[in-house]
Amino acid sequence: MTERVGRPRWPGADLPGRRLFVAVPLPADLTSSVASLVEQIRAEGLAGRGRDVRWVRLDSLHLTLRFLGPTLDDRVEAAASAVRVTAQDASAFEASIGGAGAFPSAHRPRALWLGIRLGAGDLAALAGSVDRALTAAGWELDPKPYTAHLTLARSDGVRAGALIGARLTELAEGLDIRFRADRIGLYESLTGGGPARYEPLEISELR
Repeated sequence: MTERVGRPRWPGADLPGRRLFVAVPLPADLTSSVASLVEQIRAEGLAGRGRDVRWVRLDSLHLTLRFLGPTLDDRVEAAASAVRVTAQDASAFEASIGGAGAFPSAHRPRALWLGIRLGAGDLAALAGSVDRALTAAGWELDPKPYTAHLTLARSDGVRAGALIGARLTELAEGLDIRFRADRIGLYESLTGGGPARYEPLEISELR
């Protein structure tokens, strides 16, 4: 996933409503390549006897453009409409994933991620278009700057987080996985029984 920097938890996580977000879905071949990278790191057993980082689900990777936070049922269609409006005005573009890092620092990471080598500016522009469409539909403008990245794991309080992050950075140094960003979607995050599942509610093709 990608997201605004500095979001350790969902905004308004204690409020009622469905946890929605807008994202660019990643193609299956890219997902498979990233999954192989993660499985290689997990197989090395860097966590030892301690707790592993919390890896995201690898069957539905996506680049997050905007978190909506808890959304009541009567506002879901307005969010879906904002996605459709954005898709009508935005063009598909080429992008690539490579390199890695951690937030807020490599020594005490809370999140481990892969970077965007190509298309970061296009993703930021698309995120801005999403913000404007959502603002027109009644949401507040997100004040946080957008930084494109694909979140792979949460490492809050995990001693091995820095070690796993360093290994991820090493393996991803030469990574350059190309793909075409040609869709945008509204998703619901469903929790319980392991890593969150992401259910698509609206998928629209970019021009």
